[in-house]
Amino acid sequence: MQSRQAWPDDASAVAGVCVRSWQVAFAGLLPQHYLNAMDPSREESEWKTRIAETRWPSSGVLVAETEAGIVGFAGFGPSQETPAVAEIGTLYAMPEVWGTGIGKHLMLATLTILEQAGYTQATLWVLEDNERARRFYESAHWSADGAAVEDTTGGASLRKLRYRRPLG
Repeated sequence: MQSRQAWPDDASAVAGVCVRSWQVAFAGLLPQHYLNAMDPSREESEWKTRIAETRWPSSGVLVAETEAGIVGFAGFGPSQETPAVAEIGTLYAMPEVWGTGIGKHLMLATLTILEQAGYTQATLWVLEDNERARRFYESAHWSADGAAVEDTTGGASLRKLRYRRPLG
């Protein structure tokens, strides 16, 4: 497994990982009709634009590849609240590789890139009810900092918690 900066040509694979991961990770948290309606082909152009507009290394998308292709990715950049603080906006892997260390590898590689870009702190948002994700982040030394927001993705009312960790 290797990780590398994503390129616009990777958008289709990134969209596929995103949709597949959401459909499994958020089952029971988001309305099933919303998850069933997700389609990688509709997400591809947004990912292509997102990847093309990155300002590596302060923002970007990092992909994890195996011989099977792209199996995970992390998206990061400056926090919208405090640009001097980094934010990991996405970190997803194909459900078939959960528990294999790919998520941990992506997290560590992303944190290294953020440190090299000069960030000293990072944040991310996680659904309060997503216990699997919260355990993953907490095992990587992230902790809730007290901030919370309501999210209405898919028409559901969801509470998201902000996690934070120092870098370096």
